[in-house]
Amino acid sequence: MRLAIDHRTTYRFSEPQRRLTQLLRLHPGDTSNQTVAGWHVHVDCDARMRHGRDGFGNHTTMLYVDGPVREIEIAVSGEVMTSDAGGVVRGGAEPLPPALFLRFTPLTTPDDAIRAFAEGVRGGTAIEQLHRLNVALFERATVKEMRLVPRRTAAQAFAADAVTPRGMAHIFVAAARVLGVPARYVSGYRSDGAHHSMPHGWAEAWVDDLGWIGFDATAGLSCDDHYVRVAAALDHAGAAPVAGSRLGEGTERMDVDVVARES
Repeated sequence: MRLAIDHRTTYRFSEPQRRLTQLLRLHPGDTSNQTVAGWHVHVDCDARMRHGRDGFGNHTTMLYVDGPVREIEIAVSGEVMTSDAGGVVRGGAEPLPPALFLRFTPLTTPDDAIRAFAEGVRGGTAIEQLHRLNVALFERATVKEMRLVPRRTAAQAFAADAVTPRGMAHIFVAAARVLGVPARYVSGYRSDGAHHSMPHGWAEAWVDDLGWIGFDATAGLSCDDHYVRVAAALDHAGAAPVAGSRLGEGTERMDVDVVARES
């Protein structure tokens, strides 16, 4: 499948900012079932950009902007060729051993409720447990594309009446680690014929003899050729599309617009 992505992030400040520094994880990488046919990053002001990789192997761009800045738009667009591998991810940059992804973080630390939920799907092979977990989360939760709550933990998301895709992924990661399965958060895009106001998030879990497998609890399915994988880390904080700091007074407002479609 050939997917076209258009992702725009706009920051507006109540007071001019003297300097902005942003870490962008907005460039997908090639894998055995994902090939980037073309990708562009555009900033609507004078900026310095430095490209590299982080410790998880994700493509990164450091963005430096000198002020005064009242508004800035970061736009990425491109096309990615994908194929359906049943969720299995191979051929990507993997600098770290799977066992590292058993580590809990502040965003993925399970509470008693998540531990009990995970124990409810225990039994059988690792892949059987993961599929049961994915379906159980899908059947349990009400998923909504709503404004994200910064630093919301897996436990807080599990207790909420409605949850975002980010929250679902954090819950899956926390529960998988309870089961002793390495798991990680993935940021990227999903094309399902609808317009999404935020980038998508899902999880990957490690299964011996298969490798990393993508699970999207918002759909109750493994990831297929409708997904474009961009960054992976222990949790969303390590895979966030845009993160950074500013030097200046006042408040900021961030608007995000994403369209992922078949081309």
